[in-house]
Amino acid sequence: MSSFLASSLSRVQPSATIAVTDKARQLRAAGRDVIGLGAGEPDFDTPENIKQAGIDAIARGETKYTAVTGIDELKQAICAKFERDNGLSYEPAQCFVAPGGKPVIYDAMMATLNPGDEVIIPAPYWVSYPDIVNLAGGNPVSIETRAEDGFKLQPEDLEAAITDKTKWFIFNSPSNPSGAAYTAAELKKLTDVLVKYPHVWILTDDMYEHLTYDNFVFATPAQVEPALFDRTLTMNGVSKAYCMTGWRIGYCAGPLELIKAMTKIQSQSTSNPTSISQWAAVEALNGPQDFIAENNQAFKRRRDLVVELLNKADGIDCITPEGAFYVYPSCAGAIGKSTPDGKVIESDEDFATQLLESEGVAVVHGAAFGLSPFFRISYATADETLVEACARIEKFCASLS
Repeated sequence: MSSFLASSLSRVQPSATIAVTDKARQLRAAGRDVIGLGAGEPDFDTPENIKQAGIDAIARGETKYTAVTGIDELKQAICAKFERDNGLSYEPAQCFVAPGGKPVIYDAMMATLNPGDEVIIPAPYWVSYPDIVNLAGGNPVSIETRAEDGFKLQPEDLEAAITDKTKWFIFNSPSNPSGAAYTAAELKKLTDVLVKYPHVWILTDDMYEHLTYDNFVFATPAQVEPALFDRTLTMNGVSKAYCMTGWRIGYCAGPLELIKAMTKIQSQSTSNPTSISQWAAVEALNGPQDFIAENNQAFKRRRDLVVELLNKADGIDCITPEGAFYVYPSCAGAIGKSTPDGKVIESDEDFATQLLESEGVAVVHGAAFGLSPFFRISYATADETLVEACARIEKFCASLS
């Protein structure tokens, strides 16, 4: 059978975050008491006005194929959003809607990468970035960030990684998995580097734009450095801030020639995003936004709770992130220790595996995100669940010797 499958599959790994969530689901079905902290998904329901917009779309008969890249009404809402929130001016023809954020990245890479092209990706990174690059025939170039820098890429490290083969720089702030968010001043240091290399394009994943805390002010590359506007693809979506993960709507805006190339890819793959979800997304972008701040109060409380409790665990060190709904603690203090039944913790993957087996807490190991020895916890779940999960993690760490 292996000879029947495409050789490109050898360059791609299954999504580790999905795998952890599925494993937790299977264990629960088998009767285990498992707390799943692997999924990057708000536990809040989609707001009622957005759900009603979807229901109304069905009632109106908005259930047919749409244009490959989305309905005009949603593209106009996207243009208004970019102008309102980011000071970026796009025409509807420069906007692109896809069935989720992941297809936006996939379409962009498939439309632009040739064999040997390099894509710079700061680590820790969202698990899908390098695999999408690999699938498109490019070479992902990972740059490790440091916890002491708040997991933020330093300009000198970015510049050192750029070669004549570099085609893209993929940037994500606030970050999945670290929660790191770059201020405008920090971002300007990176864009100052990128301005010097006109052959490098920027794909900025702003999916967690609205999920920031402590009065953090969000900025995006083309906003900070207008000279990069014509080679930046600015991506966002409704999944996280609008609690619409299952609706599957991602979007972006960028240079018209690139959008046309991506349209060609989408026309031969997924075709248009779901019509009903698009109408719900129009309401999400155009409708009331006040619930986002209310949700963020809960997320901030949970962040602070989890950071405090994790730092009580022996061998765990967790810094406080600025955004998203993840923490990325170090488990370096547990490496080299043994479980009560004699299993040695040799890596963050071992740590995550033994934590799940011993205490029924599912987290994602850091190697999946390109930076060890860490692990990711999603705190987008109930406070009492997080308290119990952290107590189990503390108990597990205390059992190691």
